[in-house]
Amino acid sequence: MIGAGTMGQGIAQVFAASGSRVTLIDVSAEATERGRAAIDTALRRSVERKRLDADERERTLGRLTTSTSMEGAADAGLVIEAVFEDLDAKLSVFDALAPVLSPSALLVSNTSSLSITRLGAATPFPDRVAGLHFFNPVPVLPLVEIVRGLATSDETVEALRAIAGSIGKTGVVVRDSPGFVVNRILIPMINEAITCLDHGVAGRNDIDATMRLGASHPMGPLQLADLIGLDVCLDIMATLHRDLGEDRYRPSPLLRQMVAARRLGRKTGRGFYDYPAD
Repeated sequence: MIGAGTMGQGIAQVFAASGSRVTLIDVSAEATERGRAAIDTALRRSVERKRLDADERERTLGRLTTSTSMEGAADAGLVIEAVFEDLDAKLSVFDALAPVLSPSALLVSNTSSLSITRLGAATPFPDRVAGLHFFNPVPVLPLVEIVRGLATSDETVEALRAIAGSIGKTGVVVRDSPGFVVNRILIPMINEAITCLDHGVAGRNDIDATMRLGASHPMGPLQLADLIGLDVCLDIMATLHRDLGEDRYRPSPLLRQMVAARRLGRKTGRGFYDYPAD
């Protein structure tokens, strides 16, 4: 598991809980230890809520090791990249992994909008490159998009479908296209909600209430933006606008302002809502 941030933590936890040995890799020991500590905290909460017994928590943690070197992925059958949503950063990771991986290893990205075809083309084995797009919070949400690049083989797709099932997820195969399916539908909706707020169509709470009560959404679009991270929403909208070239995908000016002000949502303690430190 490359990347010990929020998504990397959740993905590592799900695989370890399902019986797989997982190596969590990041650039520093501090980053990997933060990731491991976050997984430990999540598992402790599951024990407190009686969703998990203490022995299984210990077994799950026992399957999890950490590393600061790509060599930690040398024996892996599946390598998942979950660094931040920047093409150059992901290409750098793929470049570093290519000479390390075993000849049969699958290399997948958790990207939410970037081109799997482009990532695969940067490796000597594009047939073994695909997307596995998980959703936050990973231990809770059952979907994973299996993204097929232009060169991804049938064998890779079927292997990933089986892997998704083995960790209790439903794998849906989608074509490599900007935003795939979920984010191509979801993020423009969030962007439109932000535009409605910016234009004074309704207040924050009322916009969220309309979608909860009128469309049966579990949370409002502005609440969801805060959960996803406004910087992530902006990155996805910018990718859709750049790659599809349509004005309907233009990021809201208010979204850009919020990101510039570092009001990114839950991760920074303030977005459209405020989140106390506790």
